[in-house]
Amino acid sequence: MAEFYGKLWLRKTAEMINTIMSHVVFLILDLLDFLMCIFFRYVDSFLEGKPTTCYCGGSQNGTTTKDYDERNIGVSDTLFGRKNVFRKILGWKFNDEGSKKSGSGDLVKTKKTRWSDCGCESCVSWMNIGGDLKLHVDVQEPSIAGTQENVIFLHGFISSSLLWTNTVFPQLASGNYRLFAVDLLGFGSSPKPQECLYTLNDHVEMIEKSVIREFDLKSFHLVAHSMGCIIAIALAAKHPDILKSITLIAPPYFLSSKEDDPSDIVLKRLACKTLWPPLLYGAAFMTWYEHLGRCVCFVVCRNHRTWEKILKLVTRERKLSFLVMDITRHTHHSAFHTMHNVICGGAKMMDPCLKILKQSQAQVTVFQGSRDEVVPLECSNNIKVMVPNAEVKIIHGANHRSVIMGREKQFAADLESIWDSATNAKG
Repeated sequence: MAEFYGKLWLRKTAEMINTIMSHVVFLILDLLDFLMCIFFRYVDSFLEGKPTTCYCGGSQNGTTTKDYDERNIGVSDTLFGRKNVFRKILGWKFNDEGSKKSGSGDLVKTKKTRWSDCGCESCVSWMNIGGDLKLHVDVQEPSIAGTQENVIFLHGFISSSLLWTNTVFPQLASGNYRLFAVDLLGFGSSPKPQECLYTLNDHVEMIEKSVIREFDLKSFHLVAHSMGCIIAIALAAKHPDILKSITLIAPPYFLSSKEDDPSDIVLKRLACKTLWPPLLYGAAFMTWYEHLGRCVCFVVCRNHRTWEKILKLVTRERKLSFLVMDITRHTHHSAFHTMHNVICGGAKMMDPCLKILKQSQAQVTVFQGSRDEVVPLECSNNIKVMVPNAEVKIIHGANHRSVIMGREKQFAADLESIWDSATNAKG
């Protein structure tokens, strides 16, 4: 009994210390982000001829954004609801139209980067593409001629199509499937336009344009990991008649009541202001602090070639792991907006999309590791609540990434079983 109470006391003490330290650290970060807002505003004005367009002005429903037009549908309120102690105390608010960025309607016209983004050949290669912008898609054609099934793979946040091409694709034994691994808009080798808002609709439309219409898909299966699950569910809801199956790996989906704002629930659960665990702290830092996040991307992403050379020298490896490469293959603008407008803002669309999925004939399967440190385990069961016929598979001992990596052969076999079953069911 004494040992039990001793452990309980230690846990409570650790929680109290974490709470106190978190308040102190995030107060300091509030100050730094406030100062960097001013810094970037004037530096951008000097280097680019116009000040920073940021979301420090207040609520989306307030005066700074009341003129929003139809292009900005899908912008999350969490972009404007990030409280900052020092902005509140000083009443600091730039009176401009900084948050009125162009929507997806201007996507094909806008081809530019900014001074704090990397301008190396690989990072701006998409700007040299003529005509309409399209996503980068790795296609693995079937080895067997004749009837084939199409499978679209969507990666998660701060990732790319390499997640699939380096792990699952080599393990797929059957030659009946044509595989499409997509680099989502703003990530990997896909376009990263500065003026795009990276809403859920933007991502879905670009997949439709770059894969479904480009390759004239009459039917397809979907496989998605983490954040990609939100996009996959929205895509599935738009094409329920030609969707054969959807496989969701660690989907960040939370149940909410009518009184709760789904976006706020996601923000608090996936980006809670805490120092521990470290992954949650990292998510909070990049989600809550727009300008500090840009500083990190300026140091890491803009100078990725230098970091790659250093890592190769230290590790003595000629080729770095795709996990390391993916960390830098985005801009702050694309990552920050996708975090809010897809992961947070997309939460409002999940319930109606899942209702459509429930009524469809598509087979729904969910995988998640029992030790997932990013997405709470309850999220997979929440999918089951909304779609009762969904099959949920909890992989014992696996975490957010090892639910795929480290068990590639078994995971590929599971996927083939799902696709075969769904294909036979639809006749």
